Order: sequence, then structure tokens, then C-alpha cells
Amino acid sequence: MDVVKAHVYFSGHVQGVFFRAFTRENAIKLGVNGWVRNLPDGRVEAVFEGPRDKVEKLIYLCRYRHPYARVDEVKIEYGEPEGFQNFRVRY
Repeated sequence: MDVVKAHVYFSGHVQGVFFRAFTRENAIKLGVNGWVRNLPDGRVEAVFEGPRDKVEKLIYLCRYRHPYARVDEVKIEYGEPEGFQNFRVRY
């Protein structure tokens, strides 16, 4: 299994619209581990770790399928998996 880690930054109207909860719910459904948090500059930062196809699907869902968010830009940096065991919202 091709396990990847994607460090992702979402920019746009992504805070105050339940973006983190949406991300966590979909990560759990897909079996992707990691975390998500709001940043002071208005972006959302996340780390997704799991099978490449599941990680890419989660990025797609966050970018295009959130009912209230408007994602203008996504920056992705791939790296070595760290072995996360769950998915959580960080504060």
C-alpha cells in the first residue's frame, strides 16, 4: 500500500463554515489520519496521511465539495509519513 503524507494549506473563505468538522468527518470515512487546524491568517492547515488515493480524494472533497466554504488556493507539500493513528482537530 502506497502511504503518503500531505501537508496542506487551504486559502479562501475556509474559517467559520465548519471546514474543520467537514474535513475530520470525511477523513474518518476515508480512513485518513492526521489533523486539521485554523491559522491566524485565515487559512486552514492540515496533515493527511494514508493511502495516496484516499488522501487525494480528501483534498478534492475539501477543495470542491464543502457546502459553505470557498477554497481559492490549495498548497500541498508531500513528505514522509509520520504514523498518525487517528484524525483530530487541533486548536
